[in-house]
Amino acid sequence: MMRITFLGTSAAQPTLSRNLSGISVRCEREHLLFDCGEGSQRQMMRYGTGFAVDRIFFTHFHGDHFLGLLGFLRTLNMQGRVEPLNLYGPPPAASFLDRAVRLGFEPESFEILVHELKSGDEVSIQGAQVAAVPVEHRVPSFGYRLKEAERPGEFHPEKAAALGVPEGPLFGELQHGTAVIVGGRRIDPHEVLGPSRPGRSLVVSGDTRPCASLEQAARGADVLIHESTFVDAEHARALETRHSTAREAGAVARRAGVRRLLLTHFSSRYDDEMTTLLAEARQEFAGAELAYDGLTFDVPLPLS
Repeated sequence: MMRITFLGTSAAQPTLSRNLSGISVRCEREHLLFDCGEGSQRQMMRYGTGFAVDRIFFTHFHGDHFLGLLGFLRTLNMQGRVEPLNLYGPPPAASFLDRAVRLGFEPESFEILVHELKSGDEVSIQGAQVAAVPVEHRVPSFGYRLKEAERPGEFHPEKAAALGVPEGPLFGELQHGTAVIVGGRRIDPHEVLGPSRPGRSLVVSGDTRPCASLEQAARGADVLIHESTFVDAEHARALETRHSTAREAGAVARRAGVRRLLLTHFSSRYDDEMTTLLAEARQEFAGAELAYDGLTFDVPLPLS
């Protein structure tokens, strides 16, 4: 399973309908957050993601992307969490988060592990890798690429049966890429499986101008989540604040050849006129979609 839930889609300040930045991603047995804006824990309750988060990846340390962390940690502490929580981010994560996590509550009941990443660093999670992608914002910032490992090829039970493998648990072991012994003979997975199949990939832009590093990371991605703070008429403001317009996000998606584009991080000035953002993005990428708080979907497995 790879399930994405948008906890917040507003930029800089919340609105009546949009919370600040936060994305929940369930990847197999791991629960990840990308950013944790103010109010994220309430959004997690509202949209049913649960609090059993394993890792939080911060794109950068502007307040609208991390201030929800303090309340979330306090809640976890009050609930008696014992499992460690891993926090990741660009510099100055090591010093900044180490101070921030100690504000506002007593010594925690669980271990908080802070990891300061460098450009290109990869974090191994169950069945996947999360890579830090340098992007262009006003402070040190990362996007992130989540890439699943290749999956075993299609299982051919008729081939297994012809080799004398009985139906049952041994079929399952072969399907998962493990060799089995039957009648003293070793049966290797490649004898009964088709070609390996790619895993899924997700790219989260964080706050950024359009940039080559993110475009390269998003090449062929199943899902690209890209900030779209402004419309074309505010392009000068986008340049000044190092953000992207919706059209620019659509162009990145088109050039990268992604399968699906979700726009997020909208300026509050557009809360009642989102159609302009969408129309401009679709002039570059016809399938562009506007994310909204609570949007949840599963990323399908690639067919090949």
